[in-house]
Amino acid sequence: MEWDTRLIHDGQEPDPQTGAVNVPVYLTSTYAELAPGKARGFVYSRTGNPTRAALERVLSRLEGGAGALAFGSGLAATSALLMAYPSGSRIVAGDDLYAGTWRLLQVARSHGVRVDFIDTTDLANVRRALAERPKADLLYLETPTNPLLKITDLRGATAVAREHGTRVAVDNTFASPVLQRPLAFGADVVVHSTTKYLGGHSDLIGGALVFRRRSLLEKYRWYQNTQGGVPGPLDCFLVLRGIRTMGLRVRAHCKNAARVADFLSHHRRVARTLYPGLMSHPGHAVARRQMDDYGGMVSAELKGGLAEVRRVVRRLKVFTLAESLGGVESLVNVPALMTHRSVPKALREQQGIREGLLRFSVGVEDARDLTDDLARALA
Repeated sequence: MEWDTRLIHDGQEPDPQTGAVNVPVYLTSTYAELAPGKARGFVYSRTGNPTRAALERVLSRLEGGAGALAFGSGLAATSALLMAYPSGSRIVAGDDLYAGTWRLLQVARSHGVRVDFIDTTDLANVRRALAERPKADLLYLETPTNPLLKITDLRGATAVAREHGTRVAVDNTFASPVLQRPLAFGADVVVHSTTKYLGGHSDLIGGALVFRRRSLLEKYRWYQNTQGGVPGPLDCFLVLRGIRTMGLRVRAHCKNAARVADFLSHHRRVARTLYPGLMSHPGHAVARRQMDDYGGMVSAELKGGLAEVRRVVRRLKVFTLAESLGGVESLVNVPALMTHRSVPKALREQQGIREGLLRFSVGVEDARDLTDDLARALA
């Protein structure tokens, strides 16, 4: 089946008991057992719920995995991923990450895990870091990254990791499985904030891990049940609903983001525009090879710095000043003051996250309204 057909039908067949075309929402905490220790398939909804099981089945199929696990947030999913790495472990991670992930890695450091941050866009850095001792247990990647939209060569990075026996996890939130499927390039685990493009309507919080191997899935199923950070059935239903229109939405996000990026790249008040679809982007060639399109996220740095940023966001009418991304509505975020505020200023600026940087989650409105809104705000 083609993508748009799969998103509607693959794993979301009509309910066999009632014929309902939508997966039912099982609002129950516990389940009657046939005998002590003999269940009908579910025992307690922290351990498993039919609506959640349907979502996990669909996510696994979309990413081409052996199975998936759903969590109450993207950070709950990442936290469960890191539970497998005790004191003495070593993690190599990209140097441009969602700040929540960066904070979790600081917690891991405080528990005795060595964490090294590197620029993974250069495979020479990956080779050098993974060749060091002690052996790296995990290579953690984002591509495109948040908020600088850096691109890592997934096939190249996973090949290097295999040479050293290092597991690879890839946060695929910015791309979604519509545009990029890291397991096909050799990754072991895919991380999602299902809040974003999978849900697509800014009305839920959720996360997921998708696994290439069944053995790893079963290991983390134990962590999921032990940690307990699972989503409720209604949130799972909302993600399933969002997935059905994800193909249509993501194509519209990409089309509009390309228009917005082109507009910003030619504006005299903009110092730099970051979008993988621009020929000027250093990761454009790699993105073209491993992504089906370039995504709905655009970042731009204004020449006037923070004062200009404050003026512009105050004048925007269609773009809403808010955190998060991936919903049908267009959002604008100031990473230095919002999503990445917890990262020390010196480190932010060293990475290129300066106070003049804006991150746009480009929605599915009419593209002309979006560029007109930006033109008025920048005028």
